[in-house]
Amino acid sequence: MEVILRDTIANLGRVGEVVRVKDGYARNYLLPRGLAYPATDAYKRRIAGEAKRRIAELAEQRSGAEAVVDQLAAVELHFTAKAGEGDRLFGSITSADIAHQLHEKGFEIDKRSIEIPEPIKAIGVYQVPIRLHPEVRAEIRVWVVKEE
Repeated sequence: MEVILRDTIANLGRVGEVVRVKDGYARNYLLPRGLAYPATDAYKRRIAGEAKRRIAELAEQRSGAEAVVDQLAAVELHFTAKAGEGDRLFGSITSADIAHQLHEKGFEIDKRSIEIPEPIKAIGVYQVPIRLHPEVRAEIRVWVVKEE
């Protein structure tokens, strides 16, 4: 079955592309979730209008994200935690902890946008990447110090 994608889907295609997928995948997953339309002339006209609106929204979001990058570059977060031998933390510093401190400093960053591969479990200084937009990333410095 041919469908028109309403959203970019990994390993399948980008917004507005006409792709061929198995019938069951289209009927049971893509169409009910609103991720695609059947490839008819009416939906092709409809998706063209949606694409223009979506491009304008993404451009606006990107400009807002680029403005926040400079502000985030100056941010340093400090965490104090109990640590044992070898400077290993008894707990860990997670993306939720980082998001909470950023919120206290006035930044509305979702914890899912903070891209640490695993929680921080040792004393040190870390560069933590934050995805503000699919094309815009910022980095903040996180200091983890031993509690006295």
